[in-house]
Amino acid sequence: MHDRILILSVFVVASCGLAYELVAGALASYLLGDSVLQFSSIIGCYLFAMGVGAHLSRYVKDEAVLARFIDIELAVGLLGGVSATLLFLVFTWMSAPFRGVLYVVVFLVGVFVGMEIPLVMRVLNARRASFAELVSRVLTFDYLGALAVSLLFPLVLAPRLGLARTAFLFGLLNVAVALWTTWHFRRELADGSPRAVSGRVLRGGVLMILLAGGLALSDRITRFAEQGLYGDTVVYAHSSDYQRMVVTRWKDDIRLYLNGNLQFSSQDEHRYHEALVHPALASLPGARRVLVLGGGDGLAVREILKYPQVEAVTLVDLDPDMTRLFSSAEPLAALNRGALRDARVSVVNADAGQWLEGDVGVFDLIVADFPDPSNFALGKLYSVPVYRLMSRHLAEGGLLVVQSTSPYFAPHAFWCVDATLREAGFNTWPYHAYVPSFGEWGFILAGKRPAFNPPRRLPVPTRYLNADTMADLFRFPPDMDAPPVEPNRLNSQSLVHYFEQDWGRVIR
Repeated sequence: MHDRILILSVFVVASCGLAYELVAGALASYLLGDSVLQFSSIIGCYLFAMGVGAHLSRYVKDEAVLARFIDIELAVGLLGGVSATLLFLVFTWMSAPFRGVLYVVVFLVGVFVGMEIPLVMRVLNARRASFAELVSRVLTFDYLGALAVSLLFPLVLAPRLGLARTAFLFGLLNVAVALWTTWHFRRELADGSPRAVSGRVLRGGVLMILLAGGLALSDRITRFAEQGLYGDTVVYAHSSDYQRMVVTRWKDDIRLYLNGNLQFSSQDEHRYHEALVHPALASLPGARRVLVLGGGDGLAVREILKYPQVEAVTLVDLDPDMTRLFSSAEPLAALNRGALRDARVSVVNADAGQWLEGDVGVFDLIVADFPDPSNFALGKLYSVPVYRLMSRHLAEGGLLVVQSTSPYFAPHAFWCVDATLREAGFNTWPYHAYVPSFGEWGFILAGKRPAFNPPRRLPVPTRYLNADTMADLFRFPPDMDAPPVEPNRLNSQSLVHYFEQDWGRVIR
């Protein structure tokens, strides 16, 4: 019976160990970007720390193995349980030391986790279990625990509970392992006096209360941290299956943040969305069908619906929670003037690249309003193969417009998008606009036609663009000249590297 308890403990502690690793990797990629770099460095640090922990376990005396295993479960339950909340608070209030604290936490958790399995195997070995059977059973349950969490984390835990509550939950499981191990082996503990046993039970009980409190209050703690991070009042915060969405408000300024990155400010978003839509659509008087990729906030669709000749708009956005929010929440739906509820608009929640592979018809205008290419998942949407898919669905005289980050702050990334479109067979006409929230921002018009002349008049009402400002969009000063760049191909994703390097220089 006791052996089965220990084997079950292996399953639980393996689940908890991997969960803390995934939480740290996801949190770092949310806050720092470049998910490949964050996950790779955290996995490397964690595995190294596990090796250190496995080595340190040899110094635990045989008669104290069971007691040290319980103590380690209590320690890793506390540190792992509070890890996500601690890291988020550090990032919010003391952003400079965040990386250092991140890797210290990952390393310490890894050391504790690395000690767990060797100690369990020594306990089972002392009970005269067959060595072959011992290794087989322990590693089997270790790997099964890892498999369970690797499936549950992206499908259930992260989207449903969020990172902070997930960490607290697994912290509770670690402490539960310590408590049931203490209870079942209370007569075998090396220092098995009633005081020693009751002391561990008391510590475990206190930790259970603390972690359960953290689990219950995690939303409030996260909201408090986000309040400090964003400055303005947080009026909506939600973790969908794909991203963390936060909406803030200060007086009449509403802002949307995705994974901590500003997407728009209601004070000046009209500049961005007018520049995104009108240079192309005002030059296509015959446009009837328009495709918007990304842009789940409906603000680009709002500008498109100003044109009475447009008969159908298809919006393809990955996140259903995003499109639902901007079609149902009245303050946000007011920003897009109910665009997502318009009878001419069809909303499709799907991966844009996969959706384009289907038989979806031909469009007079395609608007690619994706988030910036800060990681490889987004970078693929700016790649040669995806642009070739867009070309298949673009009418012969139609136009494609792509939001392309800043030509001033991220020139290599901006001109890489241009080079990628040309590699995909398009002719291109880059342009830029000043958006106070972002600075100089870039867009690229592309098409199969040989030339493009900016429209001399706008047939719809606008707040920012007119004939004079329209012509200025396509003029680049010398400090935004094109540097030499490579197109963004899937096997290399050069755009993501350019983006990280360009913005890294700005941040430093």
